[in-house]
Amino acid sequence: MLSQQTMDIVKSTAPVLEVHGTAITKTFYKNMFAAHPELLNIFNHANQAKGRQQAALANTVYAAAVHIENLGAIMPVVRQIAQKHRSLGIKPEHYPIVGEFLLGAIKEVLGDAATDEIINAWAEAYGVIADAFMATEEEMYKEAESQEGGWRFFKEFEIADKVKENDEITSFYLRPVAGKELPEYKPGQYITVQVQIPGEEYAHNRQYSLSRAPKKDAFFRISVKREDLNDPQGKVSVYLHNQAQIGDRIKVSAPAGDFQLDLASKAPVTFIAGGVGITPLMSMFDTLAALDANRKTTLIHSARTAKLHVFDKEISSNLEKMPNASYIALNTDEVGHITKEFLEENVSLENDVYVCGPAVFMEAIINHLYEIGFKESQIHFEFFGPAMQLKVNANA
Repeated sequence: MLSQQTMDIVKSTAPVLEVHGTAITKTFYKNMFAAHPELLNIFNHANQAKGRQQAALANTVYAAAVHIENLGAIMPVVRQIAQKHRSLGIKPEHYPIVGEFLLGAIKEVLGDAATDEIINAWAEAYGVIADAFMATEEEMYKEAESQEGGWRFFKEFEIADKVKENDEITSFYLRPVAGKELPEYKPGQYITVQVQIPGEEYAHNRQYSLSRAPKKDAFFRISVKREDLNDPQGKVSVYLHNQAQIGDRIKVSAPAGDFQLDLASKAPVTFIAGGVGITPLMSMFDTLAALDANRKTTLIHSARTAKLHVFDKEISSNLEKMPNASYIALNTDEVGHITKEFLEENVSLENDVYVCGPAVFMEAIINHLYEIGFKESQIHFEFFGPAMQLKVNANA
């Protein structure tokens, strides 16, 4: 437990962290990687290059300062980040390193304003927060490895098949090199793929949603959009599309993530996907076709052109089994983006809604849903990259 004095000191730094948080986290990562370059085998280089990891960490540190008297308020964020940490293989021995360089960055950026009293208070607070992360992650590691076919950290897989879905997206079927059993996963979850790209000094990690329902055929399927090679995010996707071949080996973490279809619910459900954001929603749609085919279901996929829609044969096959399901494919080059009026016409207020796609897409969709009258408890979403804040105005 933190003393009231410590909590007061930490809380008093919130306004400063709101202003200088990103500068602190940029300094933190720069100094930490200079001293411990081996950690570049864990962190996503693209998120670093784009500044997203720095912004996400700044948001988390600021939230910790604001809620220091009630850290339970940020536990949903802790769990979300812990899921990603577990999928990346973060270990307890990494936390003292992070603490050392985070406190050092606060001191470096704030200078004399970061008094010994403030640094000591944050050191104490960091210890409590780090303990919460480590305990949560250990629980997740144990859950992952205790399942039939489960494991901790990374396991070697091979590419069993490679299927081009359209001009941008290719599906990869992955099977374990040792042992044929795979753990069950929840529709909507993702795996981390770790690749060693020829000519690159450090390994690259990317998290990809599993794009079909769990099946008993000992394959994971991910469906990867090829990004621009000049985009830092494109390094791994271009490698997978252009160089990775059937039979090649990569490392894979056990499925993770809290974005999951609620199979216990019987409420009508709508899936709204933007671009490659259809991948986790396809897993959910596929699961309903297998386990709850009579549930009232709508799948909406927004893509730039008709050629960029995917899984048409699978969707059609599922619709044949689902008497109360429908599919709406939208081409934004022809009809524009999804509007509030479109959602009012096509999504009932009684529905649970699952949304996935680019951040700008999700912000627009979620805000439209709130304006229509949906409650926060009805809307579920996932987006790619580090835990960042969407600009949404939730209803009670």
